[in-house]
Amino acid sequence: MNLAGELRQLSRQQQTRRVFLGRAGRSLGSVALASLLNPGLLQAAKAVRSAGKAWPGVIQPLHHPAKVKRVIWLSMAGGPSHLETFDFKPKLAQMDGKTMPDSLTTGQQLAQLQGQQLVCLGPQTGFKRFGNCGAEITDLFPHVGSVADELCIIRSMTTDAINHDPAHTFMNTGSQIVGRPSMGSWLTYGLGSDAADLPGFLVLVSQGGGRSPQPIASRQWSSGFLPSRFQGVQLRGKGDPVLYLTNPPGVTRLQEGDVVQAVNSLNQRHDATVDDPEIATRIAQYEMAFQMQVSVPGLMDTAAEPTSIQESYGCTPGDGSFASNCLLARRLAERGVRFIQLYHRDWDHHNGLREYFPEKARETDRACAALVNDLRERGMLDETLVVWAGEFGRTPMAQTNKGSPGRDHHNKGFSIWLTGGGIKRGISYGATDDFGYAAVENVVSVHDLHATMLHLLGIDHTRFTHKFQGLDARLTGVEKSQVVQGILS
Repeated sequence: MNLAGELRQLSRQQQTRRVFLGRAGRSLGSVALASLLNPGLLQAAKAVRSAGKAWPGVIQPLHHPAKVKRVIWLSMAGGPSHLETFDFKPKLAQMDGKTMPDSLTTGQQLAQLQGQQLVCLGPQTGFKRFGNCGAEITDLFPHVGSVADELCIIRSMTTDAINHDPAHTFMNTGSQIVGRPSMGSWLTYGLGSDAADLPGFLVLVSQGGGRSPQPIASRQWSSGFLPSRFQGVQLRGKGDPVLYLTNPPGVTRLQEGDVVQAVNSLNQRHDATVDDPEIATRIAQYEMAFQMQVSVPGLMDTAAEPTSIQESYGCTPGDGSFASNCLLARRLAERGVRFIQLYHRDWDHHNGLREYFPEKARETDRACAALVNDLRERGMLDETLVVWAGEFGRTPMAQTNKGSPGRDHHNKGFSIWLTGGGIKRGISYGATDDFGYAAVENVVSVHDLHATMLHLLGIDHTRFTHKFQGLDARLTGVEKSQVVQGILS
């Protein structure tokens, strides 16, 4: 008899009085009422209890036809300067070294420049017009410029947070309060995933050389108050892609399968006793981990990719670079992963902007363009939403801690770009003022961006909620937010 069989004979199903009374109280009337108030509750309950099976998503059917199936989110961690990337300001160049107009900054929230003399810092890179659309993009992004006609550049983004960790939290969860679900968790909870042997939400982190890379906390891809089966899973670019992926010496896959089956059998019996949804999550995660031991090593082995593809991304297999992670993102998308998030660290240029910014450009420019081209050539771009964004922008005012100048954190106006299904391409949307200080035309909030993302996936953001602490919580918060219709094709 195998281990699972022996354990099944050792335990009997028991019920606590609390569970018995709770289950007995679930009358048909209360179930019917719950289904009328929120039909998703029954779907969620059914799916949570179906441990080890594919999660179908609670939004069935979709609220409207979807334009895309998945999201690849390229997070430039540290806050890349919009004034050296996608928002050229001739007026700021003319004012270089002169005092910033008080009319723009008086009474405004600043980070490290609070109380200091505010001096204009002109663009520290050159700009060129790219593509038929004539988009003005830094000349340090020639490869991104080469796909300018595929991009929708938003130059009027705003955010509520002005320091790194709260800004990452806000961009990821729609709230500065720690403990809310990340957007990847919301999507896998709502839509499920087409990946049979991989989690629906995967994260890759990279960094190159630079000034001072802040850490990226794993809670940025947390499932928050959603069941923990929806949290993101980080894949590592070097060594074992997932910790404990490899069996210890002497342990065969058959033996490990027996252990997984036995542990899940015990968990199922315990779940029948205590009725805890997190136990169902644990069962599902044991099954997923067992499957990943086979699926992940082959997935991470990019050496099998044609040399031409590796060269287009500018990567070497196993180097853990942002370029390799972009190639992995395409491979994950092919396997049906719903939400793929790449972090590239060290865009925090308080000083040394002229020295450090070109290095970040070299690390990311080629790979971003290669990802767009690769998806397009494989017929996948029209069913994928790609987003390039930092957590905020940088000030038009100079900051010098030591060495050459840089820029402080800034939340009143910055640039991002999008491409993919349902997005107008070859356009620039919105604008900041002549100094690049504040968004003044077609202002876009983080909640608006999230609402637009959900819309493209077939979700009405106002109807996608989860009951938490007596409230109907949602990714787009309770503030007024709207789909950015002006960027939709």
